[in-house]
Amino acid sequence: MRNLQDTIARLAALKAAYGQVNAHSTRDRLKDMNIAGANPGALKARMFIPQNLAAGAPLVVVLHGCTQSAAAYDEGSGWSELADRYDFALLFPEQQRANNANLCFNWFEPGDSKRDAGEALSIRQMIETMVSTYNLDRSRIFIVGLSAGGAMSSVMLASYPEVFAGGAIIAGLPYGTATSIPEAFDRMRGHGVPGEAGLQNLVRSASSYEGRWPTISVWHGTADGTVDVSNMEAIVRQWAGLHNVKTTDFTSEPGKGHLRRVWHDAGGRGVIEAYAINGMGHGTPLATAGPDGYGKAGPYMLDTGISSTLRIATFWGLVTVDADHRQDDEKGAQSEGFVHTGDILMPGTLVTEDEEEQARRRQTETAKAHSSGVQKIIEDALRAAGLMK
Repeated sequence: MRNLQDTIARLAALKAAYGQVNAHSTRDRLKDMNIAGANPGALKARMFIPQNLAAGAPLVVVLHGCTQSAAAYDEGSGWSELADRYDFALLFPEQQRANNANLCFNWFEPGDSKRDAGEALSIRQMIETMVSTYNLDRSRIFIVGLSAGGAMSSVMLASYPEVFAGGAIIAGLPYGTATSIPEAFDRMRGHGVPGEAGLQNLVRSASSYEGRWPTISVWHGTADGTVDVSNMEAIVRQWAGLHNVKTTDFTSEPGKGHLRRVWHDAGGRGVIEAYAINGMGHGTPLATAGPDGYGKAGPYMLDTGISSTLRIATFWGLVTVDADHRQDDEKGAQSEGFVHTGDILMPGTLVTEDEEEQARRRQTETAKAHSSGVQKIIEDALRAAGLMK
């Protein structure tokens, strides 16, 4: 856990950022939906249904990030624009301030982050309501989320793998690695994440599922100061063994300002993809102009010239790349800022001896922070900022 001064400084930065987000005006294309179920997580359900949606259409579940509303994330990401064009339904679970003052999904709370409980069950009930009401295709249900919504997407993919054909995690975290606020902050900084076997065991123990696992798309900025980019690699490690692929066996596709890596199964199907966006901070990468143009730039919605919305939908097979969506990545272009730091190509820089020493000091501080007084001070500060119940 970070030291007290660091925690307070980050809370102040988050408070400033929240003010910017809340001042952002939003166009709302979504409609409210009644949930057929007890809704134990007390979430709100919103949806978007294109006109004349055909029976058997796919469903995409979209989870917003902290401080965002469902409508704000839709406006920024452009998901409803894409759904209008390619005829699929959208479900937007929405967090409520009574559950989390900053509208974060509670991905780290044990009561909300497991199968058949809390917020996870509420989202599952919303999916069932959508599928039954609109006669959607149960074999083509997908989920995507940003930050806390990305971490909650990890929860849903691990807890209900039989429900989803694929998922996308943007600036998020692997499943099951945190069960408290202090642990959540540690994992966000890339500290204390289990090894590959431990990560995979967390998913295997989340359900009794033994079938075909969902495909995974992972997106992260190399300059993300909120959720460390090492979490992208941890997500890949978590799902690689489940798909019977080695983390070292990938193909690289350098593009302008980004690097895409793809892991293929024995049949040649792409089962995991990871996009590292060079120099991008914390948020969803967008392209607001050109053939890939969807969405609108805003807080945590970052115009980087590449639309994660379009690329994810393409990876899932919802969109066919054609003359209107050229996605010209300048194949063979140099992707600056990427270096080898082990068995996976990692974005960023090599860890120095000074950084290793700093990590050892942080571990010592973690032990001290659990002593009497300090833990309570930190938790009180988190509650005051709305980051803890």
